[in-house]
Amino acid sequence: MASKKPFLIKKILVSQPKPKDRISPYSELEKKFKLKVKLQPFIEIEGLSVRDIRLQKINIMSFSAIIFNSRLSIDHFFRICEQMRITIPNTMKYFCVSEAVSYYLQKYTTYRKRKIYVAAKTFSDLVEIMKKHESEKFLFPGAEKINTKFTSLLDESNINYTRAVFFKTIPKKLNVKTLPHNMLVFFSPIGIESLFFNFPDFEQNNIKIAVFGETTKKMADKFNLNVDLQVPNSKHLSMISALNEYLKNAK
Repeated sequence: MASKKPFLIKKILVSQPKPKDRISPYSELEKKFKLKVKLQPFIEIEGLSVRDIRLQKINIMSFSAIIFNSRLSIDHFFRICEQMRITIPNTMKYFCVSEAVSYYLQKYTTYRKRKIYVAAKTFSDLVEIMKKHESEKFLFPGAEKINTKFTSLLDESNINYTRAVFFKTIPKKLNVKTLPHNMLVFFSPIGIESLFFNFPDFEQNNIKIAVFGETTKKMADKFNLNVDLQVPNSKHLSMISALNEYLKNAK
């Protein structure tokens, strides 16, 4: 009996935007496995208005510290401050989930003159730092949907914080009619929703699906998608690393 022909992956669609200032991190995969990786964002960001912020009863000047878990949260926080004509005092403290996020603050403020605290690795590390500043009143600006682990850690630590929605993620209308790809890679639940928003009759068939995060996996399950690769896992923390091994085995 003839052996079954192995499934070959030649085209991968990654639901992320193309990097503006550097080479695509997927370039090495393209060379190594002789395939094509297309970066196509499936979601877009919509900033809330000043009126939306006021409806949440958020008075920015009543807070003494800000929690930033992404560059987007920094962008939209300072956008709202500018629109409200608010000048942030030098006494404001910033608590950032990573060095990359903290360095991004330089776009809006003089870094060396600010009180900035950075997590060693995880949001849990950041919460431990925040516990040492129990007298502060924290504002946590971000998207409408956030990792519930973040808020759970803050609640368990009895930190005085207020969540505020400064922007939201929505499905992006794509200028493509077909998906001639062997594999689709998603990084958020809204990415999965956007797939069916753009392709209501989408059928997976032999298309492989890779997802990042448990919430993305749950959304894939909701739409009855078969997930072939989930990251993080016991071996890999990044999608690039996991794809490298997956493609090696698929080959």
